[in-house]
Amino acid sequence: MEQPATPSPATLLGDVRARIAAAARIARRDPAEIALIAVSKTHPAERIAPLIAAGQRCFGENRVQEAQDKWPALRAAHQGIELHLVGQLQSNKAEDAVRLFDCIHALDRPSLVTALAKAMDRAGRRVPCFVQVNIGAEPQKGGCAIAELPTLLATARDADLPVIGLMCVPPAGIEAAPFFALLDKLAADHGLAGRSMGMSDDFETAVTLGATHVRVGSALFGSR
Repeated sequence: MEQPATPSPATLLGDVRARIAAAARIARRDPAEIALIAVSKTHPAERIAPLIAAGQRCFGENRVQEAQDKWPALRAAHQGIELHLVGQLQSNKAEDAVRLFDCIHALDRPSLVTALAKAMDRAGRRVPCFVQVNIGAEPQKGGCAIAELPTLLATARDADLPVIGLMCVPPAGIEAAPFFALLDKLAADHGLAGRSMGMSDDFETAVTLGATHVRVGSALFGSR
């Protein structure tokens, strides 16, 4: 018996975009307000290039070193690439991250505020940041505790970091909607427009609850 054909990158991309648009319509939102970040971590350049050819320009990586290995050549070959760091960032990698990425989704502690501020001053560029919130209070996950969020935001603003929103990864295996709703409220309470939330299994729910950036990997690239 023949195995079903694997959908092309263009087909997968079209499907994810259509699902984002449908979720946005349910929430009476403009789909153009929602940025699709194709999370390309662990995938080699030859897996990424077809998505670029299909029209995707916004990508996410978890590790600075992996991005350094893959993206300079891809960017040289393709115009308009926007690269987001969506994984944890060590303070000693701040300078590399500021040079390479167009947005950082992992600001979660005062020491990283200090490192990024110094790196941005040296580089002469201000890279937009999301503060990662440990929305489920999970000890094994990174992110700022909810109770510490006001202080961290004040520290970041005092350091002239361009904080544009909040980011979260809800606990696995339970309904994500309450956590997305909470992040949406926290962002609104602090006057932040950005909400980086939602991945392959739950991005439609995130869109209905205010996501401005969704981070989608396996729905575009398949399982790792």
